[in-house]
This record gives sequence, structure tokens and C-alpha cells, in this order.
Amino acid sequence: MINGFTALALTKLDILDVLDEIKIGVAYKLGGKRIPYFPANQEILQKVEVEYETMPGWKTDTTGARKWEDLPPKAQNYIRCVENHVGVPVKWVGVGKSRESMIQLF
Repeated sequence: MINGFTALALTKLDILDVLDEIKIGVAYKLGGKRIPYFPANQEILQKVEVEYETMPGWKTDTTGARKWEDLPPKAQNYIRCVENHVGVPVKWVGVGKSRESMIQLF
């Protein structure tokens, strides 16, 4: 929100290929109550608990994917979940080390 991003680059998706489940940090809690911001104060940050949403992993190699349709449905769901929580669309998805390993979505 602060920087006015209109699109995101989600890199290293391939690193998640081996996981059974993936946790996405969706909120911070302080004293059991959700807070609507990331704590800038180090003292408060140490007391914060992260709230996670857990998604199933896809357990499939994504390094060969070059377009959206090549990604496993569970990986696509993960990307859409990130977009929904952040409120900004993912434009690029990195699935490997080379420049060719970047999928452009729009």
C-alpha cells in the first residue's frame, strides 16, 4: 500500500515443490488480538504471534513450467491466495535460476 505496487514478482516457487504443506503468514497477533499492521517497534515485534493459513503442497517439479497452464493446480491456488491476501496481482512467477524460468502472467 505504501509503495503503490500494481503487480508482484513471486520468485522461487520451485523451492516449495517438495513441501507437503505451505504456510502463508496472513496476520499478526498481539496479546491474542489481530493487529492491522507490521510492528515497526522491535520490542513489540518480539511479542507478536504470526497467524498462518496452511495450503497443500503440490509435490511436483515446477522448474520446467513456462506458462500458467504448466503449473500444478495447487501451485496456481497458492499464487491466487497470495494475490488475495496482498491485494495485488502476481505478474511474474519464478520457477528456477535462469531468465527463461520466469512465467509472465499478463
